[in-house]
Amino acid sequence: MTTTATRPGGGGKARAAIAARTLRTDRWWLAPLVTFIGLGAWVTYATVRVFMHKWFFVDEFHYLTPFYSPCITDACGDAAMFGTPLPKFFLLPEAAFTLPFLLLFRLTCYYYRKAYYRAFWLSPPACAVPDGHKKYTGETRFPLIFQNAHRYAFYAAVVISLINTWDAVVAQTTGLGLGNVILWINVIMLWAYTLSCHSCRHIAGGRLKHFSKHPVRYRFWTFVSKLNTRHMQLAWITLGTLALTDFYIMGLAADWFTDLRIIN
Repeated sequence: MTTTATRPGGGGKARAAIAARTLRTDRWWLAPLVTFIGLGAWVTYATVRVFMHKWFFVDEFHYLTPFYSPCITDACGDAAMFGTPLPKFFLLPEAAFTLPFLLLFRLTCYYYRKAYYRAFWLSPPACAVPDGHKKYTGETRFPLIFQNAHRYAFYAAVVISLINTWDAVVAQTTGLGLGNVILWINVIMLWAYTLSCHSCRHIAGGRLKHFSKHPVRYRFWTFVSKLNTRHMQLAWITLGTLALTDFYIMGLAADWFTDLRIIN
């Protein structure tokens, strides 16, 4: 039996009150499910690795995993290029100064917000599918109000990308091996993801009223805009390159295999 409901706005017209949660007949749940599995697996792997406190540095080739860069605790040994101001402690990551900012940059990223809102909070899980919560307050209350810090987290991400680049340069001084190639691919992808950020695009040209008067910034804004169209893909690619780089260096440090050397 079909019931009717008065349409907001008056007019005396009515429409059918649909009892179904959604009228979508496609597999709308697949995308948030894949995202949930992918992000969940990566976060689990990264968390385990960060708190392992071992197999993060290959002294012979100066390979340092990005999960431990810059290494600043007493456990770092020769991997510490910026000193060791923090003590060794099982709940304290070796990269304690940078990991919080990287986490903030990813959490507040426009794409990742969409991804985990849909996959983890079901808010909403997909287009034309009702929200999993009764109330919606947007990003105006704690803790979501901190999403507005994304523009500031971007600056921190730039500094961290510079540190990762320096790690790759230092490792290059020992010769050339497969590890160097992996490190450089990761650095290039990290720069592409960081520069494709919406905040970076706004900084490049968001407030310019006359591009003709700022040709250099216009060219940079054009470059960033092209990267911005691939922001989602770069977000996932960098998760893959980070995990690959870390796993490769972990394998070398644990003597599971040896580095394929090309030069020296």
